[in-house]
Amino acid sequence: MMIRVHIAFYLFLICCGIACTHQGRKNEEGNKDKGVPYILDMVHNNPGEEPTVSAYNDPEFVKARGYNGMVPQWYINCAVTYDNFEKGIVPEGSEERQWIEARASMIDEKLKACDAAGMNVYAFTDVFVAPRSVWAKYGEEMGQQETNLHGYGGDVKNVRKPNIRQPMIERLMRAQIAGIFGRFPSLDGLVIRFGETYLHDTPFHMGGKPVNEGEQGIKDHVKLINILREEVCVKRNKKLFYRTWDFGWFHTEPDVYLAITDQVEPHENLIFSIKHTKGDFLRTFPFNPTLGIGKHAQIVEAQCQREYEGKGAHPNYVAEAILNGFEEYEGMEGILGLNDLKSNPNLKGVWTWSRGGGWKGPYITNELWCDLNAYVLSQWAQGKGKTEVEIFNQYSVLHGLSTDDAVLFRKIAMLSSRGVLLGRSSKLTQINPWWIRDQFMGGLTDPGFNAHTDEAWGKTNKEFKEIVEKGLVDPVLEEKAQAVAIWKEMEILAGQLTTGDDTFRDYVCVSCAYGRIKYEIIEQAWTIMLKGLQGDKNETYNKEAVQKAFQKYELLWKEYNELKANNKQCATLYLPYGFNNHYKELHSDEGMDKAVRKYAEQIGKQ
Repeated sequence: MMIRVHIAFYLFLICCGIACTHQGRKNEEGNKDKGVPYILDMVHNNPGEEPTVSAYNDPEFVKARGYNGMVPQWYINCAVTYDNFEKGIVPEGSEERQWIEARASMIDEKLKACDAAGMNVYAFTDVFVAPRSVWAKYGEEMGQQETNLHGYGGDVKNVRKPNIRQPMIERLMRAQIAGIFGRFPSLDGLVIRFGETYLHDTPFHMGGKPVNEGEQGIKDHVKLINILREEVCVKRNKKLFYRTWDFGWFHTEPDVYLAITDQVEPHENLIFSIKHTKGDFLRTFPFNPTLGIGKHAQIVEAQCQREYEGKGAHPNYVAEAILNGFEEYEGMEGILGLNDLKSNPNLKGVWTWSRGGGWKGPYITNELWCDLNAYVLSQWAQGKGKTEVEIFNQYSVLHGLSTDDAVLFRKIAMLSSRGVLLGRSSKLTQINPWWIRDQFMGGLTDPGFNAHTDEAWGKTNKEFKEIVEKGLVDPVLEEKAQAVAIWKEMEILAGQLTTGDDTFRDYVCVSCAYGRIKYEIIEQAWTIMLKGLQGDKNETYNKEAVQKAFQKYELLWKEYNELKANNKQCATLYLPYGFNNHYKELHSDEGMDKAVRKYAEQIGKQ
C-alpha cells in the first residue's frame, strides 16, 4: 500500500493518542531524550531483480515520516570511470563505460529529488568493487588469485580477491572515493558494506571484501577504516557509516570490536553501524553485545520486512520488542533493547530497513506490516517523550481507526510476535534458525543438501534428531499448536475491525489468514517429520497421527492457493523447499514437501 501523509495532518497526528493497555513485558517510562541525530532508512533490493516498489523510495514521504537520511542502494561506487586515476582506463565508447555513465545519470536524477526534499543521502557502498577494465590491467597488483568467491560474479577463475594490504588497492580506493564525491558533490556520505558482496546488478564490475579475520583481520580493518576516515571524514567533511556486519566476528564479539575500533581515533563524521541482534535479524538471537561499548558513535540497524519471518506477507510486529526486548530475552541481564541503550552516549542513530533483505519472495503489494515497524522505530528515534504505546496509537489514528479498533489492531500486532516465535522456533530447544527463510520452507533433507555452508540453510536434520532423542516431540508439537491457536485468534480479531479504509481492513484479514495457514502447514509438516523420525528410532510408527496430519497438510495447501487466487492483496506464497544458494532458483526438490511425502507414503504402507 502506498501510504501518503500530508504534512499538516501528520503534525496533527503527533499530538493525538488513544488509550490502550500496554501488553509489553516492561513498564516502559517513555523516550524522554531529545532523540538521535541520525534517523535513516533503506529499501534493500533483491539481488538481480527489479528495484522494489515502495513508498520509502520517495524522499518526500520518508521526510514526512521523520527520517533525516536515506541509504539508497544505487551502486554509486560503480558509477565512476576512474579517469582521475588513469585517463581512459575504462575505454571511451565501450559498453562498460556506457553502463557506468548511464548509472551516474540515473543517480543524478535521484539525488536531485532528495536535495529538493532536503533529505540527506548516504549511499550504500560495496568495498572493494571496481570495473573489469581496472581488474584486467591491475589485477595482479590488487590481491591473490581466488577460485571460490561467493557473490563476485562473472568468471571466478579469473578473479582476484582484493587485499587492503596491497598498495594498489589503497590507491584505487582513494581514487574511487575522490571520484564518487567529485562526480556527486551533493552526496552527504557513504555507508560501507564489506561483509557480503553481490554483483548481480553490476555486470561490468568485480570485487569483494578486502579484509580477513583473525589477528591479520584486525590490522586489515584498522587500515581500511583509517583510509576511509581520512578520505571521507577528514578531507571532505562527509559522513562515514562503517558497518561491522560479517558472519560472527567483528559484528558480534566485543573483544574483536574493541581491538579494532580502539585503534581508530574518533571523528564526529565516523559512525559504526551494527545490527541489533547478535548475528542476523533472527528471533532467539540475543541483543548485540557490541552495542554501547567503545569510544565511537554507533547507529543501530533494524529490519522491518523480516526476511526470516514472512517479509510482510503476514503480521510480524517487532518494533516493540526491538525497543523493549523480545519475549525470549526474559531472565537475561544487560541491554535487551533500544530503551536500555538510549541513555548511552554512543547511540547516535537508528537505521531501519523498511523494505528488503534476503532473496526472492514472498512478494507483497501492501506495505502495512513493514510500515508499522518502520513508523514506530522512526518516531521513537525522534524522542519527543513518546512511549511505544503512544506511537503505536498515532499509527492507528493515521489509518482512521476508532478507539475500539485501535485496541483490536494492537492485539493483533502484539500476538504476531509470539505467533511467529512459536511457529518457526522453539522455547524448549534450539532450532536451526535458517530452516525457513524468504519464500522457502525446509525440513529433513538429504545429508549432502547445503553441506557447503555452516549455516545448514533449509535443514532441520540435526535439531529434529535431538528433539526425538530428548523426548521432546510432543512438547515441541504443542508449541506449534499454540502458534496456530494464536494465529486463529488474530484471524478472528481481524474480522472484527469496522473502521479504517477498505484496503486496510481487507489486508489485515488476508494477511492474518495467510499467517494462520502458513503456520498450520508447518504444524502438520513437523508432526509428520518428527513422528516419522520417532518411528524410525522405535520401529513403531504412529500411523493414525501421520495420516491425519497429512490429510490436513494437503487441504491446507489447497486453502493457501485459494487464498492467493481469490485475494488481490495476498502476497505470493511460500514454497516447500529448503533454501540452497547453489541453485539458480535457490532451491532443489529437497525440503519440507519431499520429507512429508516420504513419511506419508512409507507409514501409509505399514
